Amino acid sequence: MPAEYTISELQNWSSQIEALIRDVGLECYEQQFEICSYEDMLCYEAYVGMPSHYPHWSFGKMYERQKTYYSYNLTGLPYEMVINSDPCLAYLMQDNTLLLQILTIAHVYGHNDFFKNNRLFKQNTRAELTVEMFKSHASRVRDYIADPSIGPRKVERILDAAHALRFQVRRQGEGKLPNRSELAQETLEEIPERLKCDLLSYLSERGKLAYWEKDLINIVREETFYFLPQLETKIMNEGWASYWHYTLLNQLELPQGLHFEFLQRHNLVVRPHEGQINPYFIGFKMFEYLDKTSGREKIFEIRAQERDQSFLRRYLNRELCEEMCLFNYKVRGVDIVVSEVSDEDGWKAIRNDLANSVGLGMVPEIDAQGVENGTLNLEHLYDDRELEINYAKETIKYISDLWGGKVDLKTKLNNKDKIIRCTEDKIVSVWDA
Repeated sequence: MPAEYTISELQNWSSQIEALIRDVGLECYEQQFEICSYEDMLCYEAYVGMPSHYPHWSFGKMYERQKTYYSYNLTGLPYEMVINSDPCLAYLMQDNTLLLQILTIAHVYGHNDFFKNNRLFKQNTRAELTVEMFKSHASRVRDYIADPSIGPRKVERILDAAHALRFQVRRQGEGKLPNRSELAQETLEEIPERLKCDLLSYLSERGKLAYWEKDLINIVREETFYFLPQLETKIMNEGWASYWHYTLLNQLELPQGLHFEFLQRHNLVVRPHEGQINPYFIGFKMFEYLDKTSGREKIFEIRAQERDQSFLRRYLNRELCEEMCLFNYKVRGVDIVVSEVSDEDGWKAIRNDLANSVGLGMVPEIDAQGVENGTLNLEHLYDDRELEINYAKETIKYISDLWGGKVDLKTKLNNKDKIIRCTEDKIVSVWDA
């Protein structure tokens, strides 16, 4: 613990923040904090914040990568990490200054309120079961690894494939499960509507897999639904938390030295990033603007109802685009060319492109279309953005692994209809459709 403050001082500031939270109308789960070392924070970051998670080499890779970057001062660690659970769990870095702890506590309460009240989190997650769900998954995976008839290599093979396809799930959350009569009417050749937009579920149900392999896929799929709301609301969630840490700390009676550090830290968090979008910056500026122009009641309504894509389309206007100096650019050879600027003609194109690139908009949508002579036919729902061909070739091998046979994926390359084909022997080729 740094010598500059004690636990009792931190608890005192936390109590003051909690009183302000009640006054401004934030509605949160019970909040629990844990102060941890940078080594612990590296572990939590690698395991996506969970106190328990199943073993997989990718988590170890992430840990070693972040540890190396941190050791050479190539990257920092998050000031905090907060979990969508009830009670809400948050980790604070032991090396944070007193002011940084105060700021991150207020920031955490913003996330907590967002988790509890945004409709995506309400529909797709059960916060009270979060920790137990991850513990149960970890236990089942370890049991399969320890089973002499299965072992770590077979488990790893399925998890690798499921991780590669983890976002090929129903984009609006879990659908209604079919009853027995509906299942009886489904044929192996025709793909029911409930599975057309859920490739991972289709492969789990129809692939040539053992029970434990299907269970592993369903574990990855269930955890994906837990993380989807976070992916779909990154700008809103971080903007909401940043807006409230800024608002709450301005209401605290901070000593002059702490207030000066607060302004410095806040500006570092919400500053624009060169060459990329900072979600803290975009979200904070939008909620700050909306509170001033539409009022406190409106921003609470927006927090409850929207996701990043709709948030940007409805509320990112020309005035905000100009204030944030947003622009579009294209790479042509070794040159970077600005294609749109935030003026009367260009701001809408900038808004639309940004809205299309957030959340699952970054992930190509692949739908199962049917089975013909044992070949699984898939279609890329083309939206003028081509698949990255090398990535697609590697990913289709994982689909073939789970399907247990040949796979054809229809897409467009250079404005021409193409078929990316994977044989049972994992030989991939590209054909004219």
